[in-house]
Amino acid sequence: MQRFFYYSLHFIVSFGLATSASNASAECPDLTPYYPGADVNWPLLSQQLEPLSSECLESSEFYALLGAAKLNSGNIADAFESLERALLLEPGNGAAQMDYAQALYLQGQLFSALEINDALLGREDLPSNLQAIVLQRQRSWRALTTERSAQLDILAGFDNNLNGAPDPSQLTLTLSGEPIVLLLNEEFRPKSGPYMNFRLGGRYRQLGPNYQHNWLTEVRGRLSEDSESDLLQFDSRYAFIRPGRKQSWQVSTGISHLQFGGSSLYTGADVSARYQRASSLSCKPYYQMATQYQSFHNQRQLNALESKAGVGLNCPRSSSWGNHQFSTELSLLSNTAIESERAGGDRDGWQASLDWQIDLPLGEFRSQLGYSRLNDTDGYSPLLANGAERWLRRSYLLLQYRRPLFEGTTLLVNMFHQDQRSNLELFQTVDSTIEIGISLAL
Repeated sequence: MQRFFYYSLHFIVSFGLATSASNASAECPDLTPYYPGADVNWPLLSQQLEPLSSECLESSEFYALLGAAKLNSGNIADAFESLERALLLEPGNGAAQMDYAQALYLQGQLFSALEINDALLGREDLPSNLQAIVLQRQRSWRALTTERSAQLDILAGFDNNLNGAPDPSQLTLTLSGEPIVLLLNEEFRPKSGPYMNFRLGGRYRQLGPNYQHNWLTEVRGRLSEDSESDLLQFDSRYAFIRPGRKQSWQVSTGISHLQFGGSSLYTGADVSARYQRASSLSCKPYYQMATQYQSFHNQRQLNALESKAGVGLNCPRSSSWGNHQFSTELSLLSNTAIESERAGGDRDGWQASLDWQIDLPLGEFRSQLGYSRLNDTDGYSPLLANGAERWLRRSYLLLQYRRPLFEGTTLLVNMFHQDQRSNLELFQTVDSTIEIGISLAL
């Protein structure tokens, strides 16, 4: 019923806006008998009009009517061609403008449709009874340029190192040049146990003709029996994206705040840029740069400015298994101390990651493998390995599975393992977690 109402509107507009075949050639017959009634057969009308094409090559009215018949018959491509010709012959043909905007919309050209519809609203000869209808269509289409969503994730899991403690049960200190073995108390040893994890996030996206604005804000929390290792994190990000056929780029900025054991631990603010050129290759290369200011609330000597520059590849694939995507990235890292007294001084290194995602018949699976190396420029402490310069080697593996259960509810299963090695025992850690839960679309 709604579809008929909209398309019957075409003919109201035809009588109200279109000039009565002012551009029609002498050979084109009177088209009045072809204007449909209430019970119109659109495919039949299209067949009746087709034979008149050779006689009405110069008639904007004819092509507007033919375009309407094809549009209502579901033949969008041919309707688009007829309506375009009607507007080439008579740019002010309001009936053709009305249906041309709808054809653009149905072809996914939302912003072109909005532009034509806006031109209709600006016409002084637009009948008042149609103005409200055209305005409602403009509002409905305009609403499609913005997206709002909220999500709540609730998961239960187990972590074998809730407090991020070093893996060795003892440390070797250097006093007066002599090694001394120090046994760690239980409170400084890894604590394992169950936990509850939650995430509440909101996303807003605004689309433009050739750009996007994205905002994302979320709060994450982890609760366990060891309250001193409870986490609360706040993140907020904004990204401006400029997609294109030949190239695409984006710039983004964000802020993050972390509380650990009920106390503020860390705040970071960053800015980044990413650029990708079109390529005939199946794997698309991209380049990115990022800078982050890191502030540690109770240890100002750890404050730093970290920069990253990298290159990556995105490789979408289709197979009998389903659609899947590989991506890999290699980056150089530089962490510059803000305070001169920071232990170890500046740090330099690199990191690499490999990501694989595949759509399965019953969900989506993702795996990510990462490795990083960092080296201090100065000795870390005379108490550790005679003041040796510290090096860190960190590797991690992330496995995720998502499966829709019913509308608005998704099953989540996550597994994570990381292993950090160092020449200083204090920084050798191992951590493994597994969690399962649900994600609710709010």
